[in-house]
Amino acid sequence: MEYIEISKKTVDDCITEACAQLMVTSDKLEYEIISSGSTGFLGLNVKPAVIRARVKAEESEVTVKTSLEEQVDSKVKEKIEKKESKKNSDQKKSEVNIENPVASSEEKADKKISYVYDHEFINRAKEFLSNVFASMNMKVEVNAKYNETDKILEIELSGDEMGVLIGKRGQTLDSLQYLISLVVNRGSEDYIHVKVDTENYRERRKATLENLAKNIAYKVRKNRQPLSLEPMNPYERRIIHSALQNDKYVTTHSEGEEPFRRVVVTLKK
Repeated sequence: MEYIEISKKTVDDCITEACAQLMVTSDKLEYEIISSGSTGFLGLNVKPAVIRARVKAEESEVTVKTSLEEQVDSKVKEKIEKKESKKNSDQKKSEVNIENPVASSEEKADKKISYVYDHEFINRAKEFLSNVFASMNMKVEVNAKYNETDKILEIELSGDEMGVLIGKRGQTLDSLQYLISLVVNRGSEDYIHVKVDTENYRERRKATLENLAKNIAYKVRKNRQPLSLEPMNPYERRIIHSALQNDKYVTTHSEGEEPFRRVVVTLKK
């Protein structure tokens, strides 16, 4: 099996991502460290860690057919990645300009959402997940519903080993969500959003980030110096922006390029 190259903030993050992409545990992963990365000085000259990884030879024949990437049509992947790229570009321009949460909740209250529990998208996702979990020797219950109103496929996973699926800061869960999106959107005229959750992780992570935002805001007020958070994905950065958008003393903005783009909290002038 050929090597794949992974670039992340740390070597541990690279290994976690490699395990997620190749669908194996770390003891079945063969990897070579290309660069250990560097945190730089005062946030300058930060260099990501890079590894080359593949499934160990004795495991490759078993896992090659269950590789997540091989189960997705490459043309569909390219199509979805273009849409995701455009969406991320739009997010960069409008991250700080978040909708009024009150108005948003009122709109949702007035909006009638139609859910279905038997749909082609649900069947595609369940078949894909069944193959994935079978290859991982995991027993996972999959519950799904399709929001026809907003074109959102919501998937809830449950079982005894959900920590494995969540991964570090939800990276494995995000990767799984992304790949399900590729499968579901194959041949679809409209873009179908996919949300995957387990053990209410998304809400718990949101609460954690909101508390983090408040703590950072307090430190910025106290020390009167800007603070930079760790790199986050667009969804998590929006949570930080939203949590502090009405703060009287601090403001937020994002700096850097993906995947190292981060939120910076500064004192209002």
